[in-house]
Amino acid sequence: MPAADHTLRILRHLSTARGPLPASMIATQLGLPRSTVYHLLATLQEHGFVMHLPDEQRYGLGIAALELGSAYARQEPLARIGRPLMSGLVDRVQASGHLAVPHGRDVLYVIEERVRGGAALVSDVDVRLPMHLTASGRAILAALPRAQVRALYPDRGAFVQRHDAAAEPVIDRYSKLRSLLDATLTRGYAIERGAVTLGISSIAVPVLDHRSWPVAAIALTFRDEELTEAAFSGLAAELHEAAESLSSRIHGRPAH
Repeated sequence: MPAADHTLRILRHLSTARGPLPASMIATQLGLPRSTVYHLLATLQEHGFVMHLPDEQRYGLGIAALELGSAYARQEPLARIGRPLMSGLVDRVQASGHLAVPHGRDVLYVIEERVRGGAALVSDVDVRLPMHLTASGRAILAALPRAQVRALYPDRGAFVQRHDAAAEPVIDRYSKLRSLLDATLTRGYAIERGAVTLGISSIAVPVLDHRSWPVAAIALTFRDEELTEAAFSGLAAELHEAAESLSSRIHGRPAH
């Protein structure tokens, strides 16, 4: 239905804007008739999804839109859908697994499945770690547009480190991060070796939504002596299968 499509496009556009927008700008940027935009904005305002700022003649998201986001968080759909997938993955490959979502320049872990006898990990449910240090974060960053990544890391102050004796080169500037992400795209999965915990490595792939936007990442973690890099491609294939299944279950597009 065109009206439903236009309404959702307006809400999506407002959610990604840096601030409230004039109705005329919304119409121009979305390629919609102004009369249609004004009508839909009035309806959205009536139901609390949009608020009108009369002094500025602009529109922004309303309280009802915030409540939708809070309801999504309360219902934990990614965790509910992903938990059995992660459990099956960990059982098959015998390595600890995680599902993490982006949170600013961090990743937030929402599922943690530990393999019996596995390595002691700093990650756990509700733990946040710097995105550029983790395999999960690198998988997400590699799937983002370059401009978005650059905005997240505007200067060297954005690059925090966990310890000085990392097993891999320190990522302390955007050029190094960009090279790492380009290698991730070429390889098809992200790798982290000792950047979070010395002696512990991880590989990860993104979980994509219907716009091919990374909404999460699935990772496997293990001691360095347990696996060689020759085994990584096999684990990555398992990760891709799980990510594609999760993508399809949240009405997304399979990860590539």
